[in-house]
Amino acid sequence: MGNILRMPRIIGITGNIACGKTAVGHMLLELGAERYIDADAAVHRLYQSGQPIAVKVAEVFGPSVVAPNGSIDRKALGELVFRDREAMRRLEAIVHPAVGEALAKELASVSSSGIAVLDAVKLLEGGSGNLSQSKWMVVCTVEQELARLIARNRLSEEEAWARIRSQPSVADRLPLVDEVIDNSGSLENTRKQVAAAFDRFSKQFSA
Repeated sequence: MGNILRMPRIIGITGNIACGKTAVGHMLLELGAERYIDADAAVHRLYQSGQPIAVKVAEVFGPSVVAPNGSIDRKALGELVFRDREAMRRLEAIVHPAVGEALAKELASVSSSGIAVLDAVKLLEGGSGNLSQSKWMVVCTVEQELARLIARNRLSEEEAWARIRSQPSVADRLPLVDEVIDNSGSLENTRKQVAAAFDRFSKQFSA
């Protein structure tokens, strides 16, 4: 029990691609969370040139997914795995264990009295959800996801739709979360929802 009490409190954030998870994570930092940990950023580091995971991904998926600098070309890799579920499963089998280890190391740096925010698309499907005292889902309209993906990732409409269609149903996951943040309106509206949910979370530990 002592070890559990010394662990930081963890809010797990999930949601489909381009729904605004990062924005919500940074709002939580403004509200007093100690650390925002982005699983996608951990993947990005694992894909850098010379990293064992990058080498393995190149072995499995071939030279077409390797950038000139030796790192993994995430856009080229995405074009493969977002259209092929079996390819996605192979990629996840390579990457997920290493991401789990990287996230555990980052969580270990959070103080025992602090609040960590863990942002992971696969929060509910992977093991990271089990670490979270509260699971939040950020949602927006599919049209907003599409527009943000095209603008942010410089994708064609066809490429953006392939990524959106590869994701699990939001409706199926809603019963698995504690809070839903609707990010389809203004940032101010989202901020109010985040503040209210953070207040509810904080009160659980105020006794």
